Amino acid sequence: MLPGQISYIPEENQPLEGLGQVNTDLVGELARRGEPQKMATIDLDSTVIESWKQEAQPTYQGGRGYQPMLALWAEMNLIVADEFRDGNVPAVQEPLRVARRAFQSLPETVTEYYFRGDSACYDKQLMNWLRNDQREGLARGPIRFAISARMQASLKDHILRLPQSAWKPYREDREAVSECADVLNYWPEAEDDQQFGPLRFVAIRIRKRQGDLFADGAEAKHFAVVSNVWEWETKRLLEWHREKAGTIEAIHDVLKNELAAGVLPCSRFGANAAWLRLAVLTHNVITALKRMALPESYLAARPKRLRFLIFNTAGRILHHARRVLCRIAGAGWRDWMRLMPLPTG
Repeated sequence: MLPGQISYIPEENQPLEGLGQVNTDLVGELARRGEPQKMATIDLDSTVIESWKQEAQPTYQGGRGYQPMLALWAEMNLIVADEFRDGNVPAVQEPLRVARRAFQSLPETVTEYYFRGDSACYDKQLMNWLRNDQREGLARGPIRFAISARMQASLKDHILRLPQSAWKPYREDREAVSECADVLNYWPEAEDDQQFGPLRFVAIRIRKRQGDLFADGAEAKHFAVVSNVWEWETKRLLEWHREKAGTIEAIHDVLKNELAAGVLPCSRFGANAAWLRLAVLTHNVITALKRMALPESYLAARPKRLRFLIFNTAGRILHHARRVLCRIAGAGWRDWMRLMPLPTG
């Protein structure tokens, strides 16, 4: 750590790198055995794991713990990269490290790349790397992305100056109505725009029904998404970006609450990092099991459901006619066994 530096990300040791290589090999093998995967959408996000250990650092939520970052291959539901971090390491710190590792872990069959992230990914270094078709460490080509933009004063001024005719319906619920609009003539990074082309900024305006005000007295709330995708309609781009809430954020919940990643075993940073990576491997193995061995109806099943239907199924060992049999109770195993090929020879 440099003098005066508050937080830092330690480099991985050789055993931890070995676990990461096991996960990369698992992802490649699963992709090889199924239909050739030509498209990959990488969703990047961090999560807070609470911990009351003395070595845990304060988090932005007010408690103490750790804040690992994960990258998910959305189409395959596979975690392709992870980085264990202290709780005081903000998500905005060096997201390119994990993003680069995620794209490098994809199989060679993938030729169409996409990326989604929240405002922590609104990082100049990361976005320039995504925009650079000649980037290092990856097959050259475009990566289409959509990232939540941080609401800077200049961006807010451009949004407020948009005419009413620019706003189009986006989505609505019982309490609020959301509208969307392209923010024209906004180029915060003019030098980068000359090198890679301009970025597209899409604004979201949320207003309460019946003209009610929000708790802070505002008539409307404004958000924005930045992207290099110009051919999609505004609503489609926002809906696609919003889909990450059902992918990477759901994975955080599964890892922490169903695969024990939310209860770290000790105070040693390296051991906790290995614990998280083992949970990542477990999730990917379960995904492989669902894709390769279980009926299609189990494809969206969470580990808890598989635990009750299959893993914890009761059975009885029987000896009959010089054979050893296992009598299994439960519909999950019966459905699985029906689809398994019969032994030959």
